[in-house]
Amino acid sequence: MPRVIDSPDQFIVLGENIHATRVVKRGGVRGHVFDDGTEAIKYKVNGVRNYVHVPEHFTKTQPYEQGMLKHFMIAMWQGLNGDADESAQGKAYIQYEVNRQIGAGAQYLDLNVDESSYRLPEQKQSMEWLVKFVESVSTVPPSVDSSNPEIIEVGLNAYGGSQGRPMLNSIALERPDTIDLALKHNARAVVMAANEVGMPTDANDRVENVGRILEIALTKGMAEEDIFVDPLMFPIAVDSNYGNHVFEAIERIRADFGNEIHIAGGMSNVSFGIPKRSIVNDAFLHLAIEAGADAGIVDPLTTSAERSMNIDIESRPTKLAMDLLLGNDEYATKYIAAFRAGELD
Repeated sequence: MPRVIDSPDQFIVLGENIHATRVVKRGGVRGHVFDDGTEAIKYKVNGVRNYVHVPEHFTKTQPYEQGMLKHFMIAMWQGLNGDADESAQGKAYIQYEVNRQIGAGAQYLDLNVDESSYRLPEQKQSMEWLVKFVESVSTVPPSVDSSNPEIIEVGLNAYGGSQGRPMLNSIALERPDTIDLALKHNARAVVMAANEVGMPTDANDRVENVGRILEIALTKGMAEEDIFVDPLMFPIAVDSNYGNHVFEAIERIRADFGNEIHIAGGMSNVSFGIPKRSIVNDAFLHLAIEAGADAGIVDPLTTSAERSMNIDIESRPTKLAMDLLLGNDEYATKYIAAFRAGELD
């Protein structure tokens, strides 16, 4: 097998959690309703409960009406636009997550503001503020993440470089000019396995797309060790072949391009819609590392290379998860039956 790391501390972690899409349930474990009906996100630091109050205009948004709070979107807005107390609340919440991610092993912090607004000027303003604030409280560099190269450029311009070289997330065939941004800002970069018109359908698509974009990047002067290939992980609940597509692509990309490049990706995407997600995530990361992955865009609080590399592959929950990921459990029938029977506890 083309495994390239021998110990968990060689696995590079891009902490994924400071992202405007993230949601918590209103009134749930992380939500709070005050006696006057106003709401907040609650969290504890050193045993002391803190709150980020929900601004009134967020109560008119669709996620709120569907019972969700986009907690980082709210914290970003408060930090940038609120009065002194509100700004302090937003900053404290983001710093809380920065500390948690780094404490759990993140070597980069992936920052994404795309859903903070539908207006590009506001998105740019949010990215500039977020990168500067995170740099002021972080000990690791940012991974500037957006689907829009203009927003990425704002984030890279805002970063002062005090924690080392940044990451750019991401380069793809539909936006090859972002290679020039990475070179201009001396950034490492996530390179996606998508093509100009959409997502890959199988391993062959992934390998072909990666080969094309890597040829452009390397020709322009990017160093192999600065490239993190994202083979794109899709939910196994949608198609039982998705796991094998990724594992085959990782093996072939590693074989074709050697050990200098990194292979990463959103590892937890595979378990969307599946119960007991941590079991599936651990098994998936184990198999991905065995295939040649050496990095991941993950929440290090819930996904651990050390745990994944040392799982008991003979245990029934792990065997069921691996069967699911390797395409031997169509529609997750056996895995879900085991869940309902309490066999995954």
